[in-house]
Amino acid sequence: MEESGKHILVIPYPAQGHMLTLLDLTYQLAIRGLTITILVTPKNLHFLDPLLAKHSSIKPLVVPFPTCPQIPQGIENFKDLPPTGEYAIHMMMSLVKLKENILKWFKFHPSPPVAIISDMFLGWTHQLACQLSIPRYVFSPSGAMALAVIYSLWSKFPRRVNVGDDNEIVSFDQIPNCPKYPWWQISPIYRAFLENEDNEEFGIIKEGFDGNLASFGLVINTFNKLEGDYVEYLKKELGHERVWSVGPLLPPDDDVLGPITRGGSSVVMADDLCSWLDTCQDGTVLYVSFGSQLVLTNRQMEAVALGLERSGVKFIWSVKGATKGHVEGEYGTIPLGFEDRVVGRGLVVKGWVPQVLILRHRAMGAFLTHCGWNSVLESIVAGVPMLAWPMSADQFTDATLLVGQLKVAIKVCDGISGIPNCDEFASIVSKLMSLSKGGERLRAKEYSEEALKAIKQGGDSYKSLDEFAIHLSQTASPLDKHIVLE
Repeated sequence: MEESGKHILVIPYPAQGHMLTLLDLTYQLAIRGLTITILVTPKNLHFLDPLLAKHSSIKPLVVPFPTCPQIPQGIENFKDLPPTGEYAIHMMMSLVKLKENILKWFKFHPSPPVAIISDMFLGWTHQLACQLSIPRYVFSPSGAMALAVIYSLWSKFPRRVNVGDDNEIVSFDQIPNCPKYPWWQISPIYRAFLENEDNEEFGIIKEGFDGNLASFGLVINTFNKLEGDYVEYLKKELGHERVWSVGPLLPPDDDVLGPITRGGSSVVMADDLCSWLDTCQDGTVLYVSFGSQLVLTNRQMEAVALGLERSGVKFIWSVKGATKGHVEGEYGTIPLGFEDRVVGRGLVVKGWVPQVLILRHRAMGAFLTHCGWNSVLESIVAGVPMLAWPMSADQFTDATLLVGQLKVAIKVCDGISGIPNCDEFASIVSKLMSLSKGGERLRAKEYSEEALKAIKQGGDSYKSLDEFAIHLSQTASPLDKHIVLE
């Protein structure tokens, strides 16, 4: 597609699982000829380095991080905060304050954007786009099934019959396959809102999700063979066809490290990991990671360590240490002597690891995951079956999809406070790793083939990206609409 010259403003939510996939979408739009500005705060600017180095059509808009008394000074990314609904809400509400800076920048830009693409946690950008008379498109880093549940919460407002009963079941009968969850597995942001419904600040959160439902279009990091029923459901609920399935969004083919410059730092080099994996037989290594956000309690660390030790399997375990919000000495501690006891059989890596590279290695046999959507898609693309331990938010929905519907995973535990039984955990690990061709392993390979088809030229997601880029290129300039900014 020829460069249209059309200018798009991209606004990520500063959390790894949200931001990195939106940057991958930005890359796809840039190679399709669009001019893009990405809004970031100073300490998140380095995440853009790979894109800025490759594409002169992508520019950063760096604005100060809005002050928020509930967020420790110097923190600008959710990965540095405990993964609670409370902190997510503080981050969301603080970012609303970016609006005035955006309006000023827009007013004086010689060729302002014709559209906004922003994360689903930035629903206030719908009102901003309305003020600017340009369309806003929601980007969902979550899958279509998870988004269907989220949208159902904020449009239908289910409430507990028995207040205080966290095990009361919430049913979503209108959604395909009728998912249902105990109250404690419902979105922590939604639950916090219901508990603070009269609080004016929490009203901003509701307005944001209302803005998502009212926005002009929706872009989802999924593909039709995986979640086609849920994509069609969302189109029906939203009342229009402007829903694009563009996943799995992954780093460029020549950038399987993630890349390192945007992922973080590690005490182990990628070459060292590959050298160790090269010594292992095909399908014999378990990869353990709970994402960029979650930190296990010491009791959970002990249970995982004992399970790995008793399973006898080879493994790589990516360990995240405690952040400023965690109680000192109670999180992220590797059990004493564990590393010595598994030397040669397991690697414990403190900090970031090149997950895409690890999962794609021939030695990889399974992935113990918190069921974050990015990790799910990376595992599916690699054809690696999963051990599911959903912790919070949409991860419970993801686990329902993986275990109950796609059957590419086995559940080992539930919840951010869950502690697996060491012997049962070891048994499940051994069972999944011992599968040679059938069961979860076979289905993971089948969905891998479908994922790769979707993102290749001519595939559903590839064509959807083309269609979305063409749609944006045909959007009228805001200057043609006589915009007057207040």
